[in-house]
Amino acid sequence: MTLDEKNRRAGIGLLLAFLVAGSWAGLHVYSVFFFELSWSTAPFAVAMTMALCWLSVGLFIVAHDAIHGSLAPGRPGVNRLVGQVMTTLYAGFSYNRLETNHHRHHDEAGTGGDPDFSVNHPTSFFPWFYEFVRRHFGLRPLLWVHAVTGTYVFLLGADYKNVVLFYGIGSMTSALQLFYFGTFLPHRHGQDAFLDKHRTRSTNFGWLGSLLSCYHFGYHHEHHLYPYEPWWRLPARRGELPVASP
Repeated sequence: MTLDEKNRRAGIGLLLAFLVAGSWAGLHVYSVFFFELSWSTAPFAVAMTMALCWLSVGLFIVAHDAIHGSLAPGRPGVNRLVGQVMTTLYAGFSYNRLETNHHRHHDEAGTGGDPDFSVNHPTSFFPWFYEFVRRHFGLRPLLWVHAVTGTYVFLLGADYKNVVLFYGIGSMTSALQLFYFGTFLPHRHGQDAFLDKHRTRSTNFGWLGSLLSCYHFGYHHEHHLYPYEPWWRLPARRGELPVASP
């Protein structure tokens, strides 16, 4: 990749990261502190919760690109800084821990050494999700979420109902969305065999469905084949196979 191409991709990646994080932050603050819940505003509340869920997924996807160095190619410091900000905003996760676990996922996909995979429940959503949460959701994010919630309600005067709906439910549903479209569907065992050692497959959604479901992360076989590609370039890799499969 040439220097000009690295700069172009970094510019696009950082702009998209800013748009995702800025949109999430603006909607988060408005929904938690200024939106008035009532029966008449219920449709707007549902729409905002769905939007916050999708934007929260985006925070994680940006951090994921940072882990692979594809957010800003050739700029490890920028990748790490943005990744740490995104994982903190998402739920106070440790970027270093996520980085270690995600590289293990790529190295040992679909095996007992894969922290994202359930050897005991390779076809069952809820048991697999339970194992997934136990491995990734530790004390740090638990303390972070409680600290944020307490600060919002007791120090800043936010309505607890707004905090539960827009912060709590929005975050939890984003975890379900990330797991279902980005881990369970691509890596679950089915009647058809996996194509290669990456032990993953891609969803058949079109461009818009892929974007709305998981920022194109459902094109998961392509991601494993081309881990250096950012999320916004995965549709261009759809269905491609490398000359020599890694």
